[in-house]
Amino acid sequence: MSAETLASREVPKKENRFKVWRQTRPFWAGLFTMLGGVPIAYLPYGDMRLGNVTIAMATTAGAGALIIGVLLITLGLTMWFQPVVRVFAGVAAIVLALVSIPVSNFGGFLVGFLFALIGGALSASWAPAPEPEETDEPAEAEYDGGPAHEDETETVMTAGVPDQREATETSIDAKGGRNSAG
Repeated sequence: MSAETLASREVPKKENRFKVWRQTRPFWAGLFTMLGGVPIAYLPYGDMRLGNVTIAMATTAGAGALIIGVLLITLGLTMWFQPVVRVFAGVAAIVLALVSIPVSNFGGFLVGFLFALIGGALSASWAPAPEPEETDEPAEAEYDGGPAHEDETETVMTAGVPDQREATETSIDAKGGRNSAG
């Protein structure tokens, strides 16, 4: 399926509901942003045990990392459920990802930083599919190669040339005319 394919505007079938829901919002942007928030929030508080040795990545900026991680997860959910604010959420996710580098262990060892950065970029660049146009006019007849009317060739030849009007006394002296600046 291409990016230009329109999502169905009908009531979706039971097996198509998630697919239609996913196509009408920046789904992958929200998912990447939320996945970026998890390591940023977890790593300053988490610890890893290797036998009897405990490795802790605790820093003094743990509260800042937790706030950035929770905000990124919230922005990811906002992208899913409020796609109208996708550009704001995307820019905010990019800014928070950049702030997480000095605050949260190099942005969650660059994993959270990269996920949040990609999610923010996807959200800022996503655009909804245009509404399909419904016309009441019947489909046009096939083109047979020649003009349908004799006047049609002349119309086509002059279609790109705008009408040239000559200046008259009233148009030159008129206040508020074409050439007026004010």
